[in-house]
Amino acid sequence: MTDKENQNEQVVDEREEVEAVVEDEVIAEQEVETLEETKEQDSLQAELSKVQQEKDELYQKLLRAQADFDNFRRRAKKEREADLKYKSQELVTELLPVVDNFDRALKLEVNEDTMQGFVDGMNMVYRQLTQALEKAGVEEIKSEGEQFDPHLHQAVMQESDDSKEPNTVMEVLQKGYILKDRVIRPAMVKVNQ
Repeated sequence: MTDKENQNEQVVDEREEVEAVVEDEVIAEQEVETLEETKEQDSLQAELSKVQQEKDELYQKLLRAQADFDNFRRRAKKEREADLKYKSQELVTELLPVVDNFDRALKLEVNEDTMQGFVDGMNMVYRQLTQALEKAGVEEIKSEGEQFDPHLHQAVMQESDDSKEPNTVMEVLQKGYILKDRVIRPAMVKVNQ
């Protein structure tokens, strides 16, 4: 073998070695790129999971906020309805003593004919006032002869009478009133022991 052939063979061997090194470098670069892409995909996947979790948390907060708002709206509506239903409560509370005074004045005996006109006028005013209260939803609590109910009655006196049932209202000392379904003033009563 001649020098030239040796040189050619060396050149071919070197070329093959260079090509193998280049090929290994290309493969290594591809692996690095693949590894970087995998890391980037993992990073993007982690970020996507984080964003998905944040979205789910915000969605849950939104649902809670909507539920709170619905509850608030229902509560406000109920309060408005109660306000409308009982709007005349303050007026009724102020008028009840007037009704009581009319009631007491009308229980007095009248002996003179001149006073009868006055009493008739008082009766008329009393009827008008009680009718106005009834239109507003005010009802008198029926008490005499009924069983004592602490929600409707206020016992201010007790008496013992064997002819009547125990815990029965014997006498109404001051009438009680209900507005719609709410007790405005309980009846002051005398109760049998």
